[in-house]
Amino acid sequence: MMAELLRRITSRDFLLGRLDVTALPFYSVIAMMAASLVVLGGLVTLYLLSRHRLWGRLWREWLTSVDHKRIGIMYIVLAFVMLARALAEAVLMRVQQVVGFNSAGIVPPDHFAQLFTTHGTIMIFFMGMPFMIGLYNLVMPLQIGARDVSFPVMNAISLAFTTAGAALLMISLCIGKFSTGGWSGYPPYTETGFSPDVGVDYWIWALTLSSIGNTMTGINFAVTIYKKRAPGMRLFLMPLFTWTCLCVSILMIFAMPPLTVATLMLAMDRYLDAHFFTNDLGGNVMNYVNMFWLFGHPEVYILVLPAFGVYSETIAVFSSKTLYGYHSLVWATIVIAVLSFTVWLHHFFTMGQDGQVNAAFGIATILIAIPTGVKIYNWILTMFRGRIRLSVPMLYACAFILLFTVGGCTGIILANPGLDYQVHNTVFLVAHFHNVLIPGLLFGMLSGYHYWFPKAFGFRLDEKLGRYSFWCWVWGFIFAFMPLYISGLMGMPRRTQSYTIAAWHDYALIAMFGAVLISLAFIFLIMQLIVSIRKRHEYAVFDGDPWDGRTLEWAVSAPAPEYNFAQIPHVARLDAFYVAKQAGDPYPAPEIYRSISMPASKSVAPICLAALIVLGFALTWHIFWLAALALIGFGITITVSTFQPDKEDVISTKKIRAHEKRWRQALAAHHSDAATMPLADGEQG
Repeated sequence: MMAELLRRITSRDFLLGRLDVTALPFYSVIAMMAASLVVLGGLVTLYLLSRHRLWGRLWREWLTSVDHKRIGIMYIVLAFVMLARALAEAVLMRVQQVVGFNSAGIVPPDHFAQLFTTHGTIMIFFMGMPFMIGLYNLVMPLQIGARDVSFPVMNAISLAFTTAGAALLMISLCIGKFSTGGWSGYPPYTETGFSPDVGVDYWIWALTLSSIGNTMTGINFAVTIYKKRAPGMRLFLMPLFTWTCLCVSILMIFAMPPLTVATLMLAMDRYLDAHFFTNDLGGNVMNYVNMFWLFGHPEVYILVLPAFGVYSETIAVFSSKTLYGYHSLVWATIVIAVLSFTVWLHHFFTMGQDGQVNAAFGIATILIAIPTGVKIYNWILTMFRGRIRLSVPMLYACAFILLFTVGGCTGIILANPGLDYQVHNTVFLVAHFHNVLIPGLLFGMLSGYHYWFPKAFGFRLDEKLGRYSFWCWVWGFIFAFMPLYISGLMGMPRRTQSYTIAAWHDYALIAMFGAVLISLAFIFLIMQLIVSIRKRHEYAVFDGDPWDGRTLEWAVSAPAPEYNFAQIPHVARLDAFYVAKQAGDPYPAPEIYRSISMPASKSVAPICLAALIVLGFALTWHIFWLAALALIGFGITITVSTFQPDKEDVISTKKIRAHEKRWRQALAAHHSDAATMPLADGEQG
């Protein structure tokens, strides 16, 4: 293998590898426009940062921060940036499927293949994963009464890995092409023989970096929950959101490594002719397929369980009731996590297994519907006879229950190998997994975004624009994906760039209308953020409990101070904050204030980020000397950081007392106002 690597190094241009002027996106007008937008967006960002002299603040308060709340916010910002690109690609694909009827359309086949690959890759790895990790980072330590996660520096480095992968995706828009092999990257198509250009290499290194970062995050979260819970908080006193975090963390620890191994073995096939996944010299493509889906199906629940956690919080709070069947919800979450490792083969029923093997995996797939159904009933029963407030987070929860149930039922259909054969590789499948992941992931993340935004920034989001966005998301989703069930049953293949069958065209038109509505929903989200920032004083909730919350994160000011709690709370009951409010003492003052030590900011994460981006780019373009330098730089940075003594910022008693005093004055003012309003049964004062 070393000889093959040396041969490849010497056969290329040593300085630039495969990089030359043909890497510019001249192959498509749309690709050139997209690349120009990315460059323009980057330049505008640099200009604004310079004009407002924000570089120093950005470096000190954000890029080098190891505060779990700031890291969580950066994850969510990354998710929104990548969501914008993925949505633009989705709209473009729907437009192409309308104009591609009896025509070549506006997007060439090769570019269309890039679009569905990047769209899927982004939505799974660089929108869904960062969004849910961001919410967990922001909320979980607060919910368990901790000051931070167990490994704050590792938390920042995990973000660097994920961001480096996302950066490679954005670079591929401007330099070279991305993979055309779909988000699952099946060989042999992604082997060098069929895909000799750099697209697959971009895909490999983007996923490899993000999967390493996600594995580190899983370890960090699991250790935090096991070791950092507040005194008295037993496992079955944790909020449901934290329970889903624990289950998801364990899933990430075991599910991400198979993906990392699979992509690295594919890289060895491409760089060193290792033949792991080719039929030459003993390779077998099914090894890749099994490893990928050994990650891939737990990944579905890695994405969906966090949304289940969000809904468990929002439904209880906005119904003004205790969550119905807490223990059964916890056990249902655990069972789903375990079963998620037993069903991966249903993703390739048609790949030649024995019928009995298919039947076993089909039955296992159907079994997952049982704990999921338990959850749906529990949420409905939580709402039953509650005093429901249809605020934006609750609206997303209600839409989820309706739409996700439909998606789950179509999953039961696909769990039958015989029926799966009939609709395999059609847009019926596209409709199904969007029917699961949009209500089960995106709506959940948006519900959590609206719910915890006040805790992150100290002011609420504009309710009216939030509702506009919600309705556009819901109706956009219905119009975009429900027609695909019908055209899928009529045999329309997924990833169709052009076609001649007139019966599919009307459904493609409806789907495009839905995509336009979804774009409008995203625009409303941006408008909502801008308006809310402008009205931040009007929407301020410094007292910290705008929704009458039940869990510990609402027991501190908004935004939460960097030390989270002036005094670590003692937990003796489920919904500790709610119980304390019922008892009339939700904000006990510390008997004595003490200084608090928190981890100091470190520059290791941004340096690692720069090194990882260079490493991924250099490996993609076979610039091996640069890759070696980046790898050495990364190694030295980690080694030096490891042997440096951990520095701490000591927050003085005076500073803590001043913040607490200001916060308690805001609480007193809020409760003075609230005392003039009548309380409903079951609502907290």
